[in-house]
Amino acid sequence: MDVATLGNMLNTAFVFSTALILAALGGIISERSGIVNIGLEGLMTAGAFAAAVSAFHAQEAGYGSASPWIGMFAGALFGVLFALIHAVATITFRADQVVSGIVINFIAAGSTLYLVKLLFEGAGETSLVDEVFHKVKIPFLSDIPIIGEGLFNSYPTTYLALILVGIVYYALYKTPFGLRLRSVGEHPSAADTVGIKVLRMRYTAVLLSGVLAGLGGATIAMTTTGTFSHNTISGQGFIALAAVIFGKWNPLGALGAALFFGFAQSINNVLQLFDFSSQIPSEFIYMLPYVLTILILVGAVGRSKAPSALGEPYFQGKR
Repeated sequence: MDVATLGNMLNTAFVFSTALILAALGGIISERSGIVNIGLEGLMTAGAFAAAVSAFHAQEAGYGSASPWIGMFAGALFGVLFALIHAVATITFRADQVVSGIVINFIAAGSTLYLVKLLFEGAGETSLVDEVFHKVKIPFLSDIPIIGEGLFNSYPTTYLALILVGIVYYALYKTPFGLRLRSVGEHPSAADTVGIKVLRMRYTAVLLSGVLAGLGGATIAMTTTGTFSHNTISGQGFIALAAVIFGKWNPLGALGAALFFGFAQSINNVLQLFDFSSQIPSEFIYMLPYVLTILILVGAVGRSKAPSALGEPYFQGKR
């Protein structure tokens, strides 16, 4: 395998892992506050739908290169709207958090497909967005063998995701906000005792997870597909959730896990370049990333310690 192929593999890994990184960061923030977020898949679906529709109309209105950024903003906004449903159900009404997340996934899948057919005259997908993000080369750094092609010749969304990893890590572990957030996920009654507004912190965390997961879905629509259909988001939210667990609810750990799953996808693509791949059913090649996800989760069970109050509803004033 030559240097160019390795560089392309690394680049593909970053492209596929970008959405996973963003969604995983959202999952970490939500679950660090004590709210299980199985609904990452639905939040990504909502984000991808909003991004594709908004960017298309912005493009038609003549906004040009600003169209994908408008799509990203719309994706984050729709992510918040769907996350708000999850927050109200689990925090205010103390519904089962896993069930609520599953409901979010179903609502997002069904409502977005219906809206696509409604807005695009019965079509199964949105019209193609021509004004999408393109890869940006960083001068000098992009000339470094393998790493340069892999990392420094990427979409703006990839750089954004990496920057957000640093921001979320700093916010969680180096700021009073992060300390409060982690405290309500570990021991909410103790946090309440010292004056921390537990329910407010949890609402904030779930809505932030909606922003990040929505951006993750929007990234896919604004880079690799340029459109939205029922299979634009096809399991990435669950892989992001696996990255949260495998990364031990730490932004840096989730980054590593997301990159691993991105590599699994890039290997999937590279395998198809070799002659022997024609002897392997394509279904087996396409399912490789998901099989690796299952194997990683099996290995992570019992080794990753979740926040102590994860999944437990909190009754305000409880001691």
